[in-house]
Amino acid sequence: MRVLVVKTSSMGDVLHTLPALTDATNNLPDITFDWVVEENFAQIPSWHFAVNKVIPVAIRRWRKNWFAKAIRQERHDFIHTLRQQQYDVIIDAQGLIKSAFLITRKTQGIKHGLNRKSIKEPIASWFYDIKHNVPKQMHAIERIRLLFAQSLQYKLPNSMGDYAIARHFLSSLPSDNQQYLIFLHATTRDEKHWNEDAWRKLIKLVEPTGLKIKLPWGAPHEQARAIRLAQGFQHVEVLPKLPLSNIATIIAGAKAVVSVDTGLSHLTASLDRPNITLFGKTDPNLIGGYGKNQFSIISNEKNMQTIQAEQVYQQLVKFL
Repeated sequence: MRVLVVKTSSMGDVLHTLPALTDATNNLPDITFDWVVEENFAQIPSWHFAVNKVIPVAIRRWRKNWFAKAIRQERHDFIHTLRQQQYDVIIDAQGLIKSAFLITRKTQGIKHGLNRKSIKEPIASWFYDIKHNVPKQMHAIERIRLLFAQSLQYKLPNSMGDYAIARHFLSSLPSDNQQYLIFLHATTRDEKHWNEDAWRKLIKLVEPTGLKIKLPWGAPHEQARAIRLAQGFQHVEVLPKLPLSNIATIIAGAKAVVSVDTGLSHLTASLDRPNITLFGKTDPNLIGGYGKNQFSIISNEKNMQTIQAEQVYQQLVKFL
C-alpha cells in the first residue's frame, strides 16, 4: 500500500506526525509513505524508515511573489510531480484551506481528512472524499495517530507513540556525548520567551555541576541573544549556525535540555532526550512535549516571567 501524507509545516507539527507512521507500519507491514512537506522541513520525514519519497513544497516562499515567472514554473513542476503517482490513500493531516486547495485536491487517490467538527478550518474538509471525527481535546500527536488509524483501518495502539527517528542519529553522536546540556532559548513569539536574566541565573546554577551548556540559534537576533546569555561564562558555548540534521545530532547527544515552546523542543522529545519545557499561554496538554522524560513547567497567570530559575533547576537536577 502506498500512502501520501500532506503535512507541510510547522516543524513541531511535522514531528508530531511521525508516531502515526510508526503505528501504521506496525499494523500494515507492506505500507510505504510519500510525504509533501515545506522545503525548510524536508529533512524530517526522511529520518523515518517508512518514508519512501519526500516531495518538498514552497508555499511560504511562493506566496511572497506568487505570479513571478520562476515561481509559476516551480508550482507547475510541483503539481506535475504530485500527479505522477496514483496513491491508495491520501491523508491530509494539515487540515488547512491552503493545503487542501493547493495540494490535496490535486493528488491522485482517495483523500482522507478531518471532518468539519474536528478541523481547524472547516472549509478544508470539502476537499476530502472521506472525513473522520477526531476529538479536539486530545494531544496533537494522539489526534494524528487516530486520524491515520481511521484512514487506514487499523486499531489505534494503547501504547505511547514512537517517533522512530532517534536511531537515525545514534551512529553520529558527538564525542562529548552526555557531558553537556542544551538550552533552547529562541522562539518565534514574544510571549513564549523567558527573560534573559532568568536564563543567566539558570546558567549560573548549572556552573558547579561541571557540565557545559550549548546554545543553538537560527536567526541573527537569536545569535545576539545567545552571545548575551553566554557572556562571562566559561562553561557556555554559542554554537555556529547549523543545518537541522546537525542540530538534531547535537540534541541526541545531550544529557538534558531546557527549552521554551519551540519547534526544537518537539525535536528534543522526538529524540527521546530529557527535556524541561517552559510554557506561558500554550496548553501543554494539547501540544506539549510528548515522549520519554518530558516535563512541563507552566507559568502562573500564563506569564512566562513568573517562572523562576531555581524552579527550573530543581527539575533539571533530577535528570543529572
